[in-house]
Formats: sequence, structure tokens, C-alpha cells
Amino acid sequence: DARASQEEERDEAWAQEEVLDTAEAIASFIEREPAAFSLHRDSDALCLADSFGRQARIALQGDLLSPGMDERSALDALRPWLEGGAQKRLFDVKGWRTHLKAMGFLLAPPYMDVSIAGYLIEPSDSASAEKLCDRQLGAPASAKSLFRLADELTRKLEDQGMKALFEEVEMPLCAVLFDMEQEGFRVDRAALVQLQDLFGAKIAQLQQSIYDVTGEVFNILSPKQLGAVLFEKLGLPAGRKTKSGYSTDAEVLEGLAQAHPVVPLVLQYRAFTKLKSTYVDGLLKLSDERGVIHTTLNQTVTVTGRISSAEPNLQNIPVRTELGRELRKVFVPRDEDHVLVDADYSQIELRVLAHMADERNMIDAFLKGQDIHARTAAQVYDVPLEEVTAQMRSSAKAVNFGIVYGISDFGLARNIGVSRKEAAAFIDRYFARYPRIKAYMEECVRLGHEQGYVSTLLGRRRNLPELSSSNYQTRSFGERAAMNTPIQGTAADIIKIAMVRVAQALRDEGLDARLILQVHDELIVDAPLGEAERVSALLKREMENAVNMSVPLTAEVKTGRSWYETK
Repeated sequence: DARASQEEERDEAWAQEEVLDTAEAIASFIEREPAAFSLHRDSDALCLADSFGRQARIALQGDLLSPGMDERSALDALRPWLEGGAQKRLFDVKGWRTHLKAMGFLLAPPYMDVSIAGYLIEPSDSASAEKLCDRQLGAPASAKSLFRLADELTRKLEDQGMKALFEEVEMPLCAVLFDMEQEGFRVDRAALVQLQDLFGAKIAQLQQSIYDVTGEVFNILSPKQLGAVLFEKLGLPAGRKTKSGYSTDAEVLEGLAQAHPVVPLVLQYRAFTKLKSTYVDGLLKLSDERGVIHTTLNQTVTVTGRISSAEPNLQNIPVRTELGRELRKVFVPRDEDHVLVDADYSQIELRVLAHMADERNMIDAFLKGQDIHARTAAQVYDVPLEEVTAQMRSSAKAVNFGIVYGISDFGLARNIGVSRKEAAAFIDRYFARYPRIKAYMEECVRLGHEQGYVSTLLGRRRNLPELSSSNYQTRSFGERAAMNTPIQGTAADIIKIAMVRVAQALRDEGLDARLILQVHDELIVDAPLGEAERVSALLKREMENAVNMSVPLTAEVKTGRSWYETK
């Protein structure tokens, strides 16, 4: 057919590679405007290929390097292409944009990111360009391979029903994440230094108390030394053993908290040292001279489609402890004339579950704006809503959230402090009241086995080879993933759509406010004081209208002079 013959011609043309060793040679090569080109950086050269079937190599080091030719001068000569209207086919567009911006160059749209396309096809494997070219084409990574790879992945996305997800959600989101990374989130460095001193003093005090109680000086953070003190010297009941000795993980120590006064001290010591080294010291080290933290927001890491944050991980700042909450006080707007506007989806995964399972009882509760955990407790305990106690609601909440993750009677028993038998009876009553949720979960597992994958509402896929494993544990993991991926993945898709919509609306309305962070179901905007009200309304509107479901999406919006104040 015509397409195959066109590709054959192009492959034939690509067999010849030009070496561009001067700015004039580059200018001459790019005189003709291709519809698309690819750019690949290998160890010592910039490599190009285009829709005319031409490929070229610009040596940046080694024997072929020409006098006066370095990366900056090569990029300068390529500027008409980089900043022009041809499609750019690249691996990791966001990384390229960051690199080029630091060197004073712009990468103008349209662009196609083959790393994101490859991730959608196989989310459990964040492949390198080399691995992706090898897996999809059986070829080494090169500009020519990236060009062909873009076509191949586009066809696969179309075949698997993910082309719209790629073009309308993931690629626009790539630009939003780039802007967020560039903007950054400011921290109050003076407050961090105070916390550093405070935590340092507390750690020294706890360390001395532990030495006094045990009568021994040892490395408290060494599991081996701590295990010897706790289980051999003090004779506390030892739990499971690891290859290197006794297990001293959080679960083991929490179970021994009443057994000896040293255990709570060790737990506190660990909490303070982790907070100090990971966050206080880490944030001071990673903030720039203005106190701004530029985290890296990863789009191709998690199997469910969620965005992750690294260096530093701002999604992992503890919120359940008072100490962790204290840390949020140091995250502040860019200056005195700005404020943080924080919007959080309310129970998004349960709303997605109600919609996808078409569970009328749960849908009804959300439509009436009822407290879903209290309503579940009333249903399961068979009491009127007004007679639900705090304990009943707490147990119902644990089941509501646990169901999304395929919770077992053992897991629930541990979470709510009842026997395994009581937990099993609770789960049975839950499914009797919400029969469509049970049917939906079973259907997810059936489809996973039948198709080898499960999908979100927007068509994002997760392949589940674990389901065909002969190992029971692996197969069970696959079944839990089949149940929770469509829910978690749909929630991830919704927040991504919301981010794209919020960023676009801020631009469309000519506002100076900037989206600066996403933490799971929460978006944070840094806004001028005079825009705070408009931004609050905009966030609520765009988040609540991200998708249409049988239940309303609700977002709670708060403003504050710090991240702590918005909670």
C-alpha cells in the first residue's frame, strides 16, 4: 500500500547520513521546511531526521568536532527548526525544553513525546529511548528510529483507543508540568533554619534519653544494633527475622510501644531524624537563592497514571502528624503580595467507584450531598443516619477507602482494631448493601483475565501479566490491581484534565496566578492577592467540570499565607 511504499522510500533515504560540521552546513540542511523532524542526543552528537527522509549528525565532541562548533552554536543554527512550526518528535519533551531553556533556546509546539506514548502503551516499564526503540522497532536509538517510533506508537495508540487521551490530556499536560517546574514553590528559608535547629535539639535530647533508658550507646538508626538492644539485651518479644537479624520496622515497633519505655522514644527519634534529613535539610539544600524549590514532576512513572514528584518529593510531606503539618508552614507564596489558593477534590475515588459500578445507593448519597461514610455506616449497621456514632463512621470510612484497594478481612481487622471474623462480617454486610460494587469488582477481575488488561473511564490501559502467573501471591496482586486500577487511574485522569483546564483558564482570563503543585487530588495556585477570589472560583469551576459522571465532583477551595493555612 501507499504508506508502506512511502516508508520504504524514507528508510532507503535515511540510509545516507550527512555530517554537519559548520553552522553554514546546518543552515543549508534546514533550508527546506519538513512537516516533521526528530532530534536525538547520543553520547557525542546531536542527530536529526526529517519527513523528507534525510538524516544528519552534528558532532559535539571527538575527532569530527569542528573549530567553533559546540552545542550552543549547533542549537543556534537549528533555531529556525526548534522555534518553527514543524512537528518535533522527541524522547522526553519536558526534559528537552528544560535543557534548551537553560541554554537560551525555545522549543515551540507542536511536538510529540515518544516517551509518553510508549508509557501509555506499557505503563509498568518507564523505558529509556534505547529500550523503547529496541522493543517497538528492534532498532538502536537514533533520530531515524525516533521518527519511525512516533508513527508506530501513534498507530498503536489509535488501535488501543488511547489517541485522544494522548493528544488531549497527556501532551497538553506535558506543557503544564513544564511551566509548574519552572515556576517552583517558595519556602521560607529562615523558618527552615529555625526548624533545623529545633529538630536538631530534639534529636539530641531523644538520643540521650534512649541511651539513659537502655544503659548503652549505640547507633539507633542501625536495625542490627537496635535489634540487639531491644530483643537480646532488653528481652522484648522479637517478631519476624530478616536476613540481617531482627526486624525493627515501624509495624514491629508500634506493636511493642507498650512493652518498654524505650520503644516510643525510638519511634519519635526516627520520625524527627527522617523529617530533618529528608525535608528540613533537603529543602534547604534544594531551594535556590530566592528560596524556590523546583521539584521534578514525572509523567511516566506510576502504573496507574498518577503524576509523581521527585528531588524533592513534595507529594510525600507527611500530613497525618503534627510535625509533618508544621513543615507545611514553610511553604509560602512568592512574595507578600501573593497568596496560596488550594483546591482539593472531595472523595474523588469513591465518587468514581459509585459512577463506574453504577451503585445506586452510593450515587444517591452523593447526589443528596450526604456524608458518605456516615451513610455507609447507617446502611451497614442498619441504623438511622442520625444514630451513627463516630466509631461506626470510622469503621465505614476504613471499608469505603479499603474497598477501592481490594482490602481483605485481615487488613480491615488490623485497620479498625476488630477480630478477623468481625471484619469479614462487616465486609459481607457492606457488599449486601452495595451489591453493584461487588459485581463491578468481580467484573474487573474477569475482564483482566480475559483481556490481559484493565482500563480507566478515559481508556488508559494497564496490562496485567500477573493474572496468568502460577504463583498465588502474584496472581492475587494482579486481581487487586484489576480492581483498583480503573478507579485510581480514572481519578488520576480527572485531575490531569483539571490541571490542563485550570492552566488554560488562567491564561484565557489573563491572570498572573500560576499553578505550582499537584499532590494527588489537590491543586495549589500561587496568586496575586487581587486575583485570589477569581482564582478560587476558577479552580472550583474547572475541577468540578473536568468530566461528566452520574455523581457530582466537588472541590473544596481555601486560601492562605502558607500551605499549612490552606488546610
